Amino acid sequence: MADYDVIIIGGGPGGYVCAIRCAQLGLKTACVEGRETLGGTCLNVGCIPSKALLHASHSLHEAEHNFAKMGLKGKSPSVDWKQMLAYKDDVIGQNTKGIEFLFKKNKVDWIKGWASIPAAGQVKVGDDVHNAKNIVIASGSEPSTLPGVEVDEKVVVTSTGALELPKVPKKMVVIGAGVIGLEMGSVYARLGAEVTVVEFLDAITPGMDSDLAKTFQRALKKQGLSFIMGAAVQNVDAKKTKATVNYKLRKDDSEHAIDADVVLVATGRRPYVEGLGLDALGVKMTERGQIATDHWKTSVPGVWAIGDVIEGPMLAHKAEDEGMAAAEAIAGQAGHVNYDVIPGVVYTAPEVASVGKTEEELKKEGRAYKVGKFSFMGNGRAKAVFQGEGFVKILADKDTDRVLGVHIMGPAAGELIHEACVLMEFGGSAEDLARTCHAHPTFSEAVREAALACGDGAIHA
Repeated sequence: MADYDVIIIGGGPGGYVCAIRCAQLGLKTACVEGRETLGGTCLNVGCIPSKALLHASHSLHEAEHNFAKMGLKGKSPSVDWKQMLAYKDDVIGQNTKGIEFLFKKNKVDWIKGWASIPAAGQVKVGDDVHNAKNIVIASGSEPSTLPGVEVDEKVVVTSTGALELPKVPKKMVVIGAGVIGLEMGSVYARLGAEVTVVEFLDAITPGMDSDLAKTFQRALKKQGLSFIMGAAVQNVDAKKTKATVNYKLRKDDSEHAIDADVVLVATGRRPYVEGLGLDALGVKMTERGQIATDHWKTSVPGVWAIGDVIEGPMLAHKAEDEGMAAAEAIAGQAGHVNYDVIPGVVYTAPEVASVGKTEEELKKEGRAYKVGKFSFMGNGRAKAVFQGEGFVKILADKDTDRVLGVHIMGPAAGELIHEACVLMEFGGSAEDLARTCHAHPTFSEAVREAALACGDGAIHA
């Protein structure tokens, strides 16, 4: 038993960042995590391992399709799936051990085990009860599923099971055309699987700018992914090594079925608060099962919440920002998160990234805006590396020229988007961006050209 200024429950991106910031601000800090490694879903079974497999499978695609064009000739590499998984596991290990080092460096205590909150100011782990002036709930989220779909993580899997399949399936059905489903679907498609995505809505990646979503879907189709849109999954009939997905088309209520070796259920995530004792504690929840907060404070004094357990996009970087902000608020500082400037990225090839408003949102608000758009086919470096597909689209206020949203599909989109984030954080205009010198030849020139298109016109269009 020990006394702390702050105990954080959960060692994921929100939790470990919050713990480190609390310690940096002079607070005696502990983090409770029951996994054998720190990093939460993101580092262990989410963001990091999936990016490793995306990188490996994209490298295979380059070898199979583009090496010969550059004069790099020879036999195409074969896939050693066990070695690819070992590479993925090594990446996980390097990152999780890195957080352990940061905890030691910043004098954050790692309390190993699963936490509950028997009373305000108390955190129970096993038989031990620790006292804390402040408790931060950062317990993250878990995959959600559908009625009639039972996950066994062997034939019917979530993203967790999809990262450790014993072999590459011949046929995979992905239920849900969101970020997770499309990323993992593209991995297995590149590795040779026949991938079909079944989506309830009529468009992929719900909430994405529709112009971007349509172009993105066309690109994925060219890569071999198939899509069944407007389909309501009724159930999945799973056997030992096969499964059948039964669905109805919403347009005519007709019934259909599709067989697969593996079914990936990628229908979103839900807050994970099991075992914390929030009901008995009196913590107010939202109708969607999230912890209700006001500047990360819950309804119980001294208890805070951040990340996937509260409202907002379930993104690791959003949780990190909230972790730092909550730590600063606990330490008596202001603490701030600009929820209007939180980027979202899909790490397929091409990458897709967005920040701020979509055209649909601006139209709904009745706000007058202008559009600056530039294709990567006009970007010299993109064409040199066979990545001329996609565009940069900038939405700016019609009167003030202030940038309201930026949407990118193309090479390094996940990196390029932060140029827009910094600009928007300072309330910058499209002209500010257009008048900023960009190095040549770079992918980022496409961002400048889109900004120029908001004014007198792009140069290379």
